[in-house]
Amino acid sequence: MLTFLRFARAHTIVGTTVSLLALYLMACRHLHTSDWSMFGLTLVSCLCANVYITGLNQLTDVEIDRINKPYLPLASGAYSITTGYGIVGLCLVLSLLTCFVYPPFLPATVIASLVIGTAYSVPPVRLKRFHFWAAFCIIVVRGLIVNLLLYLHFRWWLGDNPVIPTTVWLLTAAVFTFGIVIAWFKDLPDTEGDAAYGIRTLSLVKNRNWVYRIGALLLRATLVGVAYFAFREGFTGIWIGQLVLLGAFELIGRRLDLDQQTSIARFYQNIWLLFFAEYAIFAAFG
Repeated sequence: MLTFLRFARAHTIVGTTVSLLALYLMACRHLHTSDWSMFGLTLVSCLCANVYITGLNQLTDVEIDRINKPYLPLASGAYSITTGYGIVGLCLVLSLLTCFVYPPFLPATVIASLVIGTAYSVPPVRLKRFHFWAAFCIIVVRGLIVNLLLYLHFRWWLGDNPVIPTTVWLLTAAVFTFGIVIAWFKDLPDTEGDAAYGIRTLSLVKNRNWVYRIGALLLRATLVGVAYFAFREGFTGIWIGQLVLLGAFELIGRRLDLDQQTSIARFYQNIWLLFFAEYAIFAAFG
């Protein structure tokens, strides 16, 4: 099980689950109703798409991962390439079969994510080679497709018109920036392998200090901006939550040592924890 979670990249599985649950709870609260069977199948479809995308990335990055992430199942030999393709193929089929149970927004979400995830990893397109397009893929999926289309999906199947309220737009703005920061920060510890195989991440085009400094500035500005608009609209829990996240980010930033791989990896995982917390704030108060 641990090997599979490494293959699926557990933090992305948790991220997908948390985001779907938060959006579902928001829709339920807005409409005063629920349908947990619909949520369950939606989660299965999206998690299968998640595993397809993360697994495909590893299948195309085995040599790079042997330098950057030798603990991953394909790089370490814990899974064979055949096993990797088997898991990825099965998850692709399951994600497509299940998403069409609830048209139109769930198929749109899943198919768009699959297409972008494939373009991110697979030659000759392989958008991950270019720092702008690599970030674009993550931002569009995590920031826009998941939040907007899945909220509309939940709202549609809970029996109401597909409209997007202010709190969902605020969440989308916050997660959009988290997507940028995650896309930039995930490459901070991987410069050696990326340089060896011509993957021009922003950490190589610029440098680690530049990436951290600009990413931190962008995240701070977004949290303050979301807090301001939430305060103006009277969403007390949301604006207080943004300030708490800002304080937490400052704390983990002070502990970051950009010359130590373990410190960078710990910092990156903490950014994901802030990402999870953002969804929890909106699930509770949005």
